[in-house]
Amino acid sequence: MTTRTAAAAARATVYGYPRQGRDRELKKAIEGYWKGRVTADVLRATAAGLRRENWRALAAAGITEVPTGDFSLYDHVLDTTVMVGAIPERHRAAVDADALDGLFAMARGTQDVAPLEMTKWFDTNYHYLVPELGPDTVFSADSARQVAELTEALALGLSPRPVLVGPVTYLLLAKPAPGVDTGFDPLTLLDRLLPVYAEVLADLRAAGAEWVQLDEPALVQDRTPADLGAAERAYRTLGALTDRPQLLVASYFDRLGDALPVLARTPVDGLTLDFTGGAAANLEALAAVGGLPGKRLVAGVVDGRNIWINDLERSLATLGTLLGLADRVDVAASCSLLHVPLDTSAERDIEPQILRWLAFARQKTAEIVTLAKGLARGTHTITAELSANKADLASRATSPLTRDPAVGARCEAVTDADGRRSQPYPARAAAQRAHLGLPLLPTTTIGSFPQTTELRTARADLRAGRIDTAGYEERIRTEIRDVVSFQEKAGIDVLVHGEPERNDMVQYFAEQLTGYLATRHGWVQSYGTRYVRPPVLAGDVSRPGPMTVRWTSYAQSLSDRPVKGMLTGPVTMLAWSFVRDDQPLGDTARQVALALRDEVDDLEANGTSVIQVDEPALRETLPLRAADRAAYLDWATEAFRLATAGVRPGTQIHTHMCYAEFGDIVQAIDDLDADVISLEAARSHMQVARELAAHGYPREAGPGVYDIHSPRVPSADEMAGLLRTGLEAIPAERLWVNPDCGLKTRGRPETRSSLENLVAAARTVRGELGPA
Repeated sequence: MTTRTAAAAARATVYGYPRQGRDRELKKAIEGYWKGRVTADVLRATAAGLRRENWRALAAAGITEVPTGDFSLYDHVLDTTVMVGAIPERHRAAVDADALDGLFAMARGTQDVAPLEMTKWFDTNYHYLVPELGPDTVFSADSARQVAELTEALALGLSPRPVLVGPVTYLLLAKPAPGVDTGFDPLTLLDRLLPVYAEVLADLRAAGAEWVQLDEPALVQDRTPADLGAAERAYRTLGALTDRPQLLVASYFDRLGDALPVLARTPVDGLTLDFTGGAAANLEALAAVGGLPGKRLVAGVVDGRNIWINDLERSLATLGTLLGLADRVDVAASCSLLHVPLDTSAERDIEPQILRWLAFARQKTAEIVTLAKGLARGTHTITAELSANKADLASRATSPLTRDPAVGARCEAVTDADGRRSQPYPARAAAQRAHLGLPLLPTTTIGSFPQTTELRTARADLRAGRIDTAGYEERIRTEIRDVVSFQEKAGIDVLVHGEPERNDMVQYFAEQLTGYLATRHGWVQSYGTRYVRPPVLAGDVSRPGPMTVRWTSYAQSLSDRPVKGMLTGPVTMLAWSFVRDDQPLGDTARQVALALRDEVDDLEANGTSVIQVDEPALRETLPLRAADRAAYLDWATEAFRLATAGVRPGTQIHTHMCYAEFGDIVQAIDDLDADVISLEAARSHMQVARELAAHGYPREAGPGVYDIHSPRVPSADEMAGLLRTGLEAIPAERLWVNPDCGLKTRGRPETRSSLENLVAAARTVRGELGPA
């Protein structure tokens, strides 16, 4: 095919789209079902309506091939587990009795059965349910959901492309099931899994699918020769099938690297490649392997993970280069648009000029269509779009909103000494023990307590003017008094104020720092029905005044026990925001760290002796390629130390991390030089405690004994058992007792019962240890 013919064939497509609906209708329907207020039929009808709405909007915008199968009631990896029949034995009865309730039991657990482990989807803030596999796993095909959604789209007269998690990524994401040898490699099940994928592909072809997309993002990570061999075997096998649709193997989030030539020589019909950010290296790599002759290339030239407008001229130049490297070049975002909000037009509080710098899913779809049109018909057909885009890019680059000379000068003045505590940890630990007087196995929580309906109503009433500031603040004081009183009665040693004034652990701070913008409707799925509104980091960051001192000091006035000051760390402030793309991330992190340093200093000056600076995103932001990690960890750990190193030795610095794989960043955790770290550990059965011990981690740690992402109340005996496991790795004098994460999303009764059981477990194990 000639370059001109390839250009003329260019089409616009996407890999996935936000699921929630304009008003988070899906979340409301699912939670209503859980509470018994919504029937299963109503839930399914709501989901079907949202799918139709998405597909019609995409088609109306000019997307010629819409995705199916990307829509999920909880998580697409969990849906894949159902599709291949890898149901854990403990959930089999629930799934057989009712498929919908069984799905939610796997995701959330029940009072009697633990859920699947949950962790981060590569380096995003989306969470997936980890498959549990073993040598006895028997796979079986269940394509009912995938076929049904394809049929729905075909009935609307659309051209659909089913999207499935690929077999290699599915196995690489899996873990050995409970009771299976931890050395078991799920990838050894590939030859057992491929016939199931073959059956699903045949079912989709029979239902009318012309193309099927198989997502293999795990192949953008560093992979062993065995992994690459498995990928080649998988796609030689699937490509050789005669009863199948055309196969599009999708990669995203980074450069494909050594997997590119492997996939290129298999008999699949096309590849998707990411050409944004660091993944732009895919362009050189594609040329180096001689392109994709005879195959389709879907080029991800629009950033699917951030919200800044695309540079259309730059993307067109990339697309023009790609035309000679494949028979057909289509235009797409770099990944599913699941990772961005739905539509900027819903935002009424952002200055119109700034709003023109932003592109959510609907605007990115328009950019994709514009680029496909320009590629297929010539740039003269999109001159108006190119002109407006150029003006918007120039407006952002020259805006005084993006630069503050005072912030730049302060960052330039930072020295190495600013990131070091005044004394080493052993001396600090002695000072903290003398000052705090805590028992062996001290108990605490991570920070937030349940955000009750009354709290949310009060916040809404304040925004609507139904109550004044004084009335709202009295409601906050009442909540803090209740939370502190409960903790004292329960016997918790280090208290928190419960964070009733905070809408979100990042947004709350972003709204009080310069350089950030808050959205009103910019919701993005984090997991299940948990949606967040990441703020937009648009300019240089500074702190106009104290952000948390008032409420922390009020809580401390209510108790003689220490109350933790609670802050969100600089890396998490970046990771859970839409960050600026016009300067290095490390520079932005330093700005945020200095703003937080001011807050830490003010907390200490006002009598706070324990200060927690949460960094749950430290691991999730870790680059997918090992070669890129050292530079990231250097600036990430420096930012944390810069925020916390100014305190006195007797002030105890905590940090918290959750729902990620920590084994490969233990050295970085050590480099933070926090006095205490709390981490998720309940679902992973204290794995992180063993990883800390193997590293020789020298400071205090609280591996969680209570999984807060499940509604079940763990017994005191269960938590005591986890504590005993933790003690096999961490000495008692350095072990804390705490939940996995904050309690914001839990109900009040279950939270109180769980924390009472947590204190009882700590007391039981203390008694077993004897006098301190």
